Amino acid sequence: MGTIVVGVDGSATSRAALRWAHAEAQARGDALRVVTVWRLPVTTTMPAFDALPVPEDIDDQTRDTLLTICAEEGVTPDGPVPVTLLITEGSASAALLQAAADADLLVVGARGHGGFTGLVLGSVSNQCVHHSPVPVVVVPAEH
Repeated sequence: MGTIVVGVDGSATSRAALRWAHAEAQARGDALRVVTVWRLPVTTTMPAFDALPVPEDIDDQTRDTLLTICAEEGVTPDGPVPVTLLITEGSASAALLQAAADADLLVVGARGHGGFTGLVLGSVSNQCVHHSPVPVVVVPAEH
């Protein structure tokens, strides 16, 4: 049994990538590793930011959101495909490349929630295509 890694950020293209990766994992008899990455928007020592959430809370909230997205897309832990979730803090492309190091395939959406919406291929998917240790499938936006 192999492993397919898919990046999910909640965008429409990442949901399409999740559906594609799940179907491919089922066809191959592979496991599916669903990866999502978070990053705090600010780093400061200003007193107004003393109440920033702690990483454990962010991980828990992110896991709940990811489980909801997976369920909405028909990807459930009790289905025929073994599914694991990987939630991490940091750079999305670095986390995906690291998660794919021992995998057979990496699947990403063509564009996600980044700030460069005019790009045909997003910055994360571009990094994955150029630096992945395994083959990469880039799922296009649905029109």
